[in-house]
This record gives sequence, C-alpha cells and structure tokens, in this order.
Amino acid sequence: SDCITAEQLCLSDSTCNATYRVLEHCALAKTRFLPLDHDSRVRCLNAELDLGNSSLLHCRCHRRMKRQEHCLRIFWTIHSSMTDGYFNLETSPYENPANEEHWKTDYNKLAALLSGSQLAGDATNPCLKATHVCNLSKKCVRLRTDYASICTKGAGSEDVCDRRKCHKGLRNFFEKVPEDFTKRILFCPCQDELCGERRRKTIVPDCSFQYNTKPNCLWLLDTCLEDHICKSRLADFQQNCQPADMSPDGCFQHNHAACLQAYMGMIGTPMTPNYVSNSSVEVSLWCTCESSGNQKEKCDQILGMFESNKCL
Repeated sequence: SDCITAEQLCLSDSTCNATYRVLEHCALAKTRFLPLDHDSRVRCLNAELDLGNSSLLHCRCHRRMKRQEHCLRIFWTIHSSMTDGYFNLETSPYENPANEEHWKTDYNKLAALLSGSQLAGDATNPCLKATHVCNLSKKCVRLRTDYASICTKGAGSEDVCDRRKCHKGLRNFFEKVPEDFTKRILFCPCQDELCGERRRKTIVPDCSFQYNTKPNCLWLLDTCLEDHICKSRLADFQQNCQPADMSPDGCFQHNHAACLQAYMGMIGTPMTPNYVSNSSVEVSLWCTCESSGNQKEKCDQILGMFESNKCL
C-alpha cells in the first residue's frame, strides 16, 4: 500500500502508534543533525525492528501522487537508518515504474497530427520537432511555458532568478506531463550543435543548473539529503542507474528505461543534472571536487554517478 494509507492504519493501532512516534523523533533528530545518545539510538533501532510486521515497513509512494512529499516523509521516518553515510540509499521509496503505465498518452496519435503540418518545422532538428509536438498538448505546452517563464525571470539583469520556484516548475512539468512528451524533449537525438544547444537549454540551465561558481559536490549532496524529494529521487537514481561492468547494457537492473526515468526525476532538485555541452550527450552535476580534502574519493563517486555511469 502507499505510505499515507499505511500510516493511517498504524496510527489507529495504539502499539504501532507509539512505535511510530518514537521513529518520528529519531528521524527529526537526524534531519536536524542533532546527536543522539546511546540509549536514544538503541530506542530508535528497536522501534524500527518493532515495525517488522507492520504494513508501514513495505509501503511505497507513487511518483505522481498528490501528497507525494507527505508520503516520502513517512517513508524516510520508517527508514531513517538507511541515510547513514553517503551511498546507503539502497531502496527507492517509489513503486516499480511498471505499475504506473496508466500515465502514458498516445504520443503517436499526436505525432500523426503533426506530420505534414506546418508545425513540423525543420526535420533536421528533432528537439524542435519534439517541442512542436508538445505544443499540440494543452497540458504539455502550459506546464512547459510555466517553468520557462519562472526560470527566465531575472535573466539578463542584476536580479537572480528564484531557483527554488524554477525547480518546482520543472518537477511539475516532468511529473504531470506524460513521458511520451517529456522524454522526447529531454533526450531528442541531435546531429548538429544547433540542435544540441536547444537540448542543453531544455531545463533553462542559467537558473536551474548553474551557480556563479561551482559548489563542492559534497555540499550539493548534503543539501539533497536534507530534502525529502531530492533524497528520494537520488535513492531512485542509485537503484535504477546502478552500473554493472559485465552487463550488456551497463545496468545492474537491466532496465535502461527505468534509469532514464530516474534521471528525469533528478531534474528540479538541488542535484539537478544537465548536458555539459551542445556537441555531446555527456551529462554532469554543476559541482566540483576540488578542495575536498580527505573526502575526495566520496566526492568523485558522487560526480561519477553522472559523468562516467555506463548505465546512464
């Protein structure tokens, strides 16, 4: 069941309720980086073990559900011990993408409308064509226009754009518009730099991706782990884009589509990735591992999840 339903069931049972309240206290302390004494840590661990038979322990969230943030908060309350260290986000809080097929829209029907019409535009620029197809869907064009206008406010002047609102607009677009549109806009295949530049600018990188100076990747990760949505998307990305050298497709899970979906989920979070140039499909985070001291190896791992990930 989803975590919101599971939480309601738990709270109606006095024993489960008491255990859950202990875990809420543990998760809150962790979020605020408050040190827990030995007894408190034992109490937290026991509370997590006590939930072994509860439906809460196996609950998940839907990527497009209305109260997604609330659902994710419940998930990380139950699994707060999983966030120790940097690479222990082993389980995605999201249910299997195969269960969410009902979000698909008949892209081919819209593509047929487009072919032969004046909207088809330059056939050599697939990114432009993908945008034209988006314009045929009221929802796609409305949400794309929304984030574009938010993310370009302040551009070209001394004002700084509202990155938080820009990120929210991007998440809205990638969550609410069917993937038939979003994947084609984000992953359109390019043969020339003009097309590549349009693809690179899909997410309005001046606001959503770039800072004046590149922050350290460890800082970027810490910022992500403090945010339920970003932490969840990162866990989903780590699970679905885990590379495997011996695998033919480079993916441990053998599901390239799930990896691309998880990658899209990172856009609109503090760890938003993007294409690094208009002449390749290489992607990266906007961060650096210079001045990482004795944590440089961890920092390189974070950057490597995007820069040299065979699965992605």
